[in-house]
Parts: sequence; structure tokens; C-alpha cells
Amino acid sequence: MSIIESESLVLKSYNLSEADRIVVLLTRDHGVVRGVAKGAKRLKSKFGSGLEPFSIVKASYFQKESRELVSLDRVELKRSYFRAASEPDFLSKFSYLAEMIIAFSPPHDPNELLFRMVKACLETADEDPGSLTVIGVYFELWLLKLAGYMPNWAVCDACGRTLEDEETAQLNANFHLLCSKCSRSAGGRSVTPLQRRMFARARNLKPAEFASDFAGSDAELRELSLLLKRMISQAIGRNVVDERAAGIPNTI
Repeated sequence: MSIIESESLVLKSYNLSEADRIVVLLTRDHGVVRGVAKGAKRLKSKFGSGLEPFSIVKASYFQKESRELVSLDRVELKRSYFRAASEPDFLSKFSYLAEMIIAFSPPHDPNELLFRMVKACLETADEDPGSLTVIGVYFELWLLKLAGYMPNWAVCDACGRTLEDEETAQLNANFHLLCSKCSRSAGGRSVTPLQRRMFARARNLKPAEFASDFAGSDAELRELSLLLKRMISQAIGRNVVDERAAGIPNTI
């Protein structure tokens, strides 16, 4: 049994017994890791405040090859988002994002790009609380891309033609796009040029840059987020929502 150290993001934790907690971490080097923090609920726990959700920590843990659960040895707090997480909107948004990370990420499957993306999203939302909607869309676009579920929205799925910059496309049943000539009916869900620009720009911008570029486009962002949630729901086999989707009609 060897000890492993990795920069980590605390996604969630929950009670295991009177004194212990299960902690779910997104590690930089080893993907999603679930561990037992023995004595974490005690008043003088060695973990202190290092297990608060969305904290960035240096985690040390022991792992046995035959067990999925690791044994947390210690955590060193690097950055806390306790102040931001005390705001209901921030807490709700990132709790949703944490659940999506867990749903999409096999245990112990390294994905440093995912770790860096999530960390940058946290930093941006902490510095600019008004960016939660746009950061949520950025995250959803990247999550689908990294998991291999994001279709190519630059071309028509039927004829292969590259879509014009200002062309409104129609969504087909598998979430690909059809150009105006290949659309069989006008009753399908439209994807606007602005929403396609969001899709394209997310791949090349940092979260803060993306938030700056699309600030003030909340209506389009919310519609796109609803569509992305439908794609996520199909990918993981269950419906997902967050507080930002409340009240938006689910139509295609």
C-alpha cells in the first residue's frame, strides 16, 4: 500500500459513521477519487476545514489495488471558496457541476485537462459572481467535448456543408445540425448563430475570456444550457437540471 499525493478539488463529502466521512475528490493526476476521512467529524480533526466543498487541497492518501475507496491521510488547504460557496446561487451551480463531473468521470481515470478547466471555472466565478450562467455553459460545452459527446456544429450533418457564420441551423434528433436547405421542417429547434459562436469560442478561450465575450447574452446562454442539459441527460441516462434551468420550456 503506497501513499499518493495530488493537487485536488473537493467535490462533495457525506457522512459514513459517527466520526468518519466519505470525500469525493477530483485530483489533477488520478481523476475522481473517493476516500474515507477517518475522524473527520471530530471537533479536533486533523483535516480541519480542508474538506469543505470546492476547496483546492493537496491530498495525501493510501490506496490498495483491490479497493476503490482510498484512505485519506491528510489534506493541505491551498485555496478555499468558502465565502463564494456561502452564496446560494454559487453553491447550487457548482454542486450541479460537481455531480456532472462524478457522472461523467470513471474512478481513477486521469484527466488533467478536466481538472484545470474546472479549477479555472471556479476562479472565474469567485472573482465575478455575475458570470455563473456563462461559466455553467462553458463547463457544459467542455464536459461534453472531453467525454466525446459534443457533435460538430460547424457543418451540416446531412450534406456536410460548412455552415455560414450568420446561418441559423436546425437541430436533428441526434443533436447534430442541419443547414437551411436540408431541414425537412420548420418545426425543429433552431440553433442561432450566436449559440454556434459560443460553441466554437469555448474551445479556444479561457473561462474568464469566454465570460467577457458573452456577458449580457443571458437569454441565449440559458437556452443553450437547456439544450446541453438534454445532451448530458442522454449521455448519462438520466435527466439533469440545475436552478438556472427552472422555468425554461423544454422544447425542440
